[in-house]
Amino acid sequence: MKKLSSRAVAAITNGVLAVVLIVLGCVCFFPTAAHVSSEPEDGVLRRGTSEDGVSLMFNVYWGTQEVDGILAVLEEYGAQATFFLGGSWADDNADCVRRIAAAGHEIGTHGYFHRDHTTLGYEGNLEEIARSVQFLSLVTGGAVTLFAPPSGAYDDDTVNAAAALGLKTILWSKDTIDWRDKDADTCYLRATKDISAGDFVLMHPMQHTLAALPRILGTYRERGLRTVTVSENLGITT
Repeated sequence: MKKLSSRAVAAITNGVLAVVLIVLGCVCFFPTAAHVSSEPEDGVLRRGTSEDGVSLMFNVYWGTQEVDGILAVLEEYGAQATFFLGGSWADDNADCVRRIAAAGHEIGTHGYFHRDHTTLGYEGNLEEIARSVQFLSLVTGGAVTLFAPPSGAYDDDTVNAAAALGLKTILWSKDTIDWRDKDADTCYLRATKDISAGDFVLMHPMQHTLAALPRILGTYRERGLRTVTVSENLGITT
């Protein structure tokens, strides 16, 4: 077999490198269809647009006593929050639901039975979410416009079902993970570290969360941040 000259080898090598560079350029500047395909993330809101507001979001399936304590602290600091209520909890604690609404806080739905919404399909999501919305609206006499999926689990069917019911799907930009790490100092740090306007801060009605709440609200105030509902943070007026 005739050997290739060094010049020919160099030409072939350079040609291969050129092809590789072209392919890499296409990958970097022209993402594949899989990369840009419609993801449920596109229909989920994780932070707001307020220039000076942050939002505390309380997901509630337990802790009625702590909820009452949270309401007292929020009132003391002149703060507003959004409570995403589980329908089954709300059904057993209708008076508490009314107290939340009477205090001027926003009420969203957290589903009815704390299901994994990625397993329900479109119709199952529709039923699970609608049932909670109907009950919360009946108890409070107000409209429910926000939905927070339990455990942050959602897919296209979840987002589409919520949208069909007139709901925006909400997640968080900061998670205190207070349901797992039962420590007031840890909760405070996660709720305040690098906090900025527009943040959605996820919490639950836990004893240590309640204990940390005055410090959290005090820090927000010191940093010139108002504590507002999710809808206000999003610039939604009612």
